[in-house]
Amino acid sequence: MERLTLLIVALPLLSAVLVHLLADRLGRRVARLSIGMTLLTLLAALTGLSAIIGGAATGQWSSGGALGVLLLDPLSVLMATVIAGISLIVHMYSQRYMAEESGYARFYVLLDGMTAALLLMVVAGDLITLLVAWHLVGVLLYFLLGQDTRSQTAYRYAFWTLLTYRIGDLPLVLAAALLFNAYGSWSLADIFAAMAAAPAAHQVFGMALPEVVGGLIALAAFARSAQFLMHSWLPYTMSGPTPVSALMHAGIVNAGGFLINRFAPVYVETGGVLHWVFIVGLITAVIGSVLMLAQHDIKKALGYSTMGQMGFMIMECGVGAFSLAIYHLIAHGVFKGTLFLGAGGVIHEARKDDGVPKDELHTFVVERRPERQHRPWLAMAAITLLVPGAILFIAHYLVEAGFFHKQGAVVLLFFGWITGAQLIFATYRMRTENLARLFTLILTSFTVVVIGYTLIAHAFELFLYPDPTLRAGIHAAAGIDLVWFDVLVGVMTAVIVAGWLFTYYAEQQRLREREWFHALRRRFYRVISREFFVNDLYAGVARGIETSATRLNVLLRWR
Repeated sequence: MERLTLLIVALPLLSAVLVHLLADRLGRRVARLSIGMTLLTLLAALTGLSAIIGGAATGQWSSGGALGVLLLDPLSVLMATVIAGISLIVHMYSQRYMAEESGYARFYVLLDGMTAALLLMVVAGDLITLLVAWHLVGVLLYFLLGQDTRSQTAYRYAFWTLLTYRIGDLPLVLAAALLFNAYGSWSLADIFAAMAAAPAAHQVFGMALPEVVGGLIALAAFARSAQFLMHSWLPYTMSGPTPVSALMHAGIVNAGGFLINRFAPVYVETGGVLHWVFIVGLITAVIGSVLMLAQHDIKKALGYSTMGQMGFMIMECGVGAFSLAIYHLIAHGVFKGTLFLGAGGVIHEARKDDGVPKDELHTFVVERRPERQHRPWLAMAAITLLVPGAILFIAHYLVEAGFFHKQGAVVLLFFGWITGAQLIFATYRMRTENLARLFTLILTSFTVVVIGYTLIAHAFELFLYPDPTLRAGIHAAAGIDLVWFDVLVGVMTAVIVAGWLFTYYAEQQRLREREWFHALRRRFYRVISREFFVNDLYAGVARGIETSATRLNVLLRWR
């Protein structure tokens, strides 16, 4: 296992070196070399994953000192397998996609380097190795996004991304320094063991060390995973090559969820940090999803979709569902990578559209589709609200009866209920000749997805965190006072139910025809079309700094 751990990181690094050395001799064939080495990397990661699933002990490779420690545990080997798999797909796609671009060999060198850096990040067993890999990911992403050196737009937003990453790296560096100063070791295993033995032994400015370190790590995760107010770089990095967008949205931006999971033993000793993590994730999920719906550019819409999904991932960490966040980032990575690689085909097909507005007359005359049937809105509202809740409750009860004693689990059920209700509400708005058949298909699909999701999430938790004490500690750290918990859930439920009832009422009373409703919609669209004015705020701050610097130069008579 020790040699296998080193091999997983060394193979893509060796590939980058060979591609660079043999580029002149092999020409475009360097892509085959890179793809072959990436395939070997995936096979090595799968071998390690199979060994861990089969009961093999955690492997560790060390350079002989306190630094350069590589760890192959359930979390690292699972993430390594995902990274190698997605990287292989991107490598294969790039073989033809980048064939007419300049810097073909350079692109594969950078792609192999990025794969090596990501793998080094997930298998890092000490703080220095983790920091080096974390930094390299940002630097290599800058060069990949700026692959087209002639594009000023690509360069601008690549630099914007690099700047955001560097700002977000500072909290992680500070957290590493605090941990080393307190425990005198760079080893993650030693630090976690010492912290578990005496959580309150060290303080920083009167606060417990785990609280401070947990907050700093969360800030680093927010920057890397494009949480609200640190998200503005993500939707604007679409000028880079499509394979880079796929790799970034499928793997790189997920690093925040991995980082929080890697430091799970720290969060066991914290209290309020996970509550703030949940709030930030919730705000990001809502804003990202809203902004996605207002985009006209498919790649920018996918960028905001990723922002929303990263919000959900961080939110899951905030309720103590760390393993579920890992499952989420894997599922999202595969799904979003596929969407980006297929975005070009979607754009090509969209160009064939005649552009005729799809109003009710066009639908009836041209497409020969039936009008939406009139259905009793009160009955549909009851079905929308009750059926998803019943399915979710039964599925989770069958998998784990004690599931409902965890506050985080109840919160996740709550948002699962919202998602299911939205699905059925969308069905309510569809035009169909056979409503019963459509509802049967929708409910059957939803049931299968919920049961599968529940079983997989439970299996992930047992695989990633086999220690029941650690699992219980994570859920306890995410818990809040029971009274406040009940109040929050009750208020949110009332707001959502009222919103749905208002929507159903609007369908019947033709609220859309009233002028005040149109005015309200226009104002709201203006806000989301300007992306909640976040970029305007940053631009204003930049102008203010520039103006202040100019006045200072004049005042001090600097030449």
